[in-house]
Amino acid sequence: MNSKQFEIWIADLNPQIGTEAGKVRPVLVLQTDLLNKVHPSTIICPLTTKVKSGATILRVHLNKGVANLTEGCDK
Repeated sequence: MNSKQFEIWIADLNPQIGTEAGKVRPVLVLQTDLLNKVHPSTIICPLTTKVKSGATILRVHLNKGVANLTEGCDK
């Protein structure tokens, strides 16, 4: 499987450890393409549409339409 930086994939994040999201969900590939080709793991960011109001620390809010998203954050 060849992932590219900024692609969105569906990933199984099980097993859950601590506060990690442990389920199947969309993720954004953050790691550079160079490392994706030679490294056995990939740095990703889980995506969700369930963002609590006022949650801004360590969160990136994407608007509807970005990366073909059908839902977006309510800013």
